[in-house]
Amino acid sequence: MQSESKLLIETFIDSLWLEKNLSQNTLTSYKTDLEKFKNFLEKNEKSVLVADHFLILSFLSYLLDKGFSSKTVSRNISSLKSFYKYLISVEHLKINPMLNIDSPKSGLFLPTTLTVEETQQILDAPNEERAIELRDKAMLYTLYATGMRISELISLNLHNIDLVRGSVQVIGKGGKERLIPLTDDSIIMIKKYLQDARDKLAKGKDHNNIFVSTHGKQISRHSFWHRIKAYMKRVNVNKEVHPHTLRHAFATHMLNNGADLRSVQLLLGHSDLATTQIYTHVAQAEVQKLHKKHHPRG
Repeated sequence: MQSESKLLIETFIDSLWLEKNLSQNTLTSYKTDLEKFKNFLEKNEKSVLVADHFLILSFLSYLLDKGFSSKTVSRNISSLKSFYKYLISVEHLKINPMLNIDSPKSGLFLPTTLTVEETQQILDAPNEERAIELRDKAMLYTLYATGMRISELISLNLHNIDLVRGSVQVIGKGGKERLIPLTDDSIIMIKKYLQDARDKLAKGKDHNNIFVSTHGKQISRHSFWHRIKAYMKRVNVNKEVHPHTLRHAFATHMLNNGADLRSVQLLLGHSDLATTQIYTHVAQAEVQKLHKKHHPRG
């Protein structure tokens, strides 16, 4: 899978050099964009030949959430369009997954999001009787309650959380600090984890991290992401998702329930309001689907 994607990208870059006589800088840009895409696919255990429309949308929203500018994302879209046009031309594919995907300004590509019901299913998937799954449940509840990034979640220390006032201090990108309220159910779940599971996992090690691995160390982002996917499989939520899916659900559900855009921007820690506005498109799309489904003349 990994070598297949790599080989196809290299063949495509060679064809650009041979047929279009592009500059080395342009070729490097294509290669950088496609390598980024390949790495994203590998984390999702996919290859470029099986990536569908929705997985590509997830990749593009992932780039935005990582702080890449609209200009950079537009360049990635252009690279992917050329690459998939090439794969069609050499008959590696019959259907082009890049059809109808345009630049970020058009609002046509949206983060994959979960319904409220799907989110609740995932939150309740872990078995609280097992220490490691009680930890996971507390982490999932915290993610959905706050909209923080997984990297921010796994980095939380004991002094970052105030269960009396119901808030958590998050150190985001560039060392920027923000204070996010916790929901009542997330507070209950964190308390239960701290009381019943953390010491078992920490195994007597003096560790500042709130959420610790079975070896008493900080959990890796990759490891927790795999655990989220396992819980989704357990409750039969079959959607193409990535590590920020619960963050996307938080933003979309907040907007659907009347939160203003500026408040959601502050909670997510976005430096650019334009990035947060992506979620208004998701929220509107969800409302339209609900309207069509439930309206008698939909």
